[in-house]
Amino acid sequence: MLWVHGKRIFVQRRLPGSYECFIFAATKPLLMRWLYQIFILIYQAGVLVVSWFSPKARLWRQGRKGQFKKMQAAFAERDRLAWFHCASLGEFEQGRPVIEAFRKEFPEYKVLLSFFSPSGFEIRKNYEQADYIFYLPLDTRANVRRFLNIWKPSVAIFVKYEFWFNYLNALHERRILSLVISANFRPGQHFFRPYGKWFRRQLKKLSFIFVQNEKSLKLLQKAGITNAAISGDTRFDRVAAIAGQPVNFPQFDDFARDSQILVAGSTWPADEALLLPLINNPAGKLKFIIAPHEIQPQHIQNLKRKIKVRTEIFSELSANVPADTRVLIIDRIGMLSGLYRLGTLAYIGGGFGRGIHNILEAVTFGLPVFFGPRHQQFAEALELIERGGAFPVHDAETLERGVKACIENPVALQNASAVCLKYIAVKKGATDAIIDFLKKQLP
Repeated sequence: MLWVHGKRIFVQRRLPGSYECFIFAATKPLLMRWLYQIFILIYQAGVLVVSWFSPKARLWRQGRKGQFKKMQAAFAERDRLAWFHCASLGEFEQGRPVIEAFRKEFPEYKVLLSFFSPSGFEIRKNYEQADYIFYLPLDTRANVRRFLNIWKPSVAIFVKYEFWFNYLNALHERRILSLVISANFRPGQHFFRPYGKWFRRQLKKLSFIFVQNEKSLKLLQKAGITNAAISGDTRFDRVAAIAGQPVNFPQFDDFARDSQILVAGSTWPADEALLLPLINNPAGKLKFIIAPHEIQPQHIQNLKRKIKVRTEIFSELSANVPADTRVLIIDRIGMLSGLYRLGTLAYIGGGFGRGIHNILEAVTFGLPVFFGPRHQQFAEALELIERGGAFPVHDAETLERGVKACIENPVALQNASAVCLKYIAVKKGATDAIIDFLKKQLP
């Protein structure tokens, strides 16, 4: 039998061959730690099973083989070290401006960059601004101890969402400066549930939390977490830097010259179904660049077959994109953020699934953005809708009507574009706030 009294959990059972009872008492925090360890081990076992069928899970497992020996061989203990951790590629792009600003401000520090997901590691494993790049070892107490014994970081910076509690606890015990940057909290998260006391206690072990907005800060304060402040979202610094880079696509010059282009980024099949009537309109003059979220050849070819106007696939081109091409399908990762500079409008995918993808990469170039109905958890989407720089759509008809309203009314298009540019300009500055904090904390 199990019951709870105060802060303790009691387990009672009869001993074999006896009517006596054995009573074991454990504190709630200890029980939660045990449950967390069990969850991590179950997760590890699940990955091993799934890796037989999933290439991504296989990369996750293979990338961690023998990693401690590689780490030990790579790092020179005499170096000061800053550790940055990103879950995946999106968090990396969010943390990138801080990494690069840190390198300039603290040139005597080496930078360790870790990823949890293959989608981040495999794409950025050669990132030139990091001295060491590895997968994050799974969050077991033994792994954490080995990891920190090797690297001995002076500071650990987690980007946005990664809360691995054994790592947080060990950093706290070793008195290593630990930050979370660009954090965004919501009332429904486990930290703020009635059962979330143990999770909140782990957040208090962080040295400091930089949040994106006042709503997140108030949630933390209400939960008794005071080691936090508003810095804003470093994504604004990142996309502003992208817009300022002199990137050119000369092979697209003929295609883009004197044309209005809708750039559709990170699209899923449901998004593409909305775009097809607009694309296949025989009277339409608008051109399209489509960068699907999934770029498997079968999906790319299926999409091309559904399009009734001249369409080219980027990987199949041996020269410039022909001028009379109406649709260009991008089947390469890493190009999208720069391609928005060619656009007049943007459609951002994901709004008919789990949620929209990054809209700021388009907004920074002054592109009014369209997206599906599942955008409520994205503050930038809601704010831009209110300001007139973004437009939610529910079906192909509302998308076509919204696009025509922009294309056929130059003043409306110009106003929406100005809203987007101003929005980015006002929101920049989170990176500077974080670096200023680190100047005061690090030698």
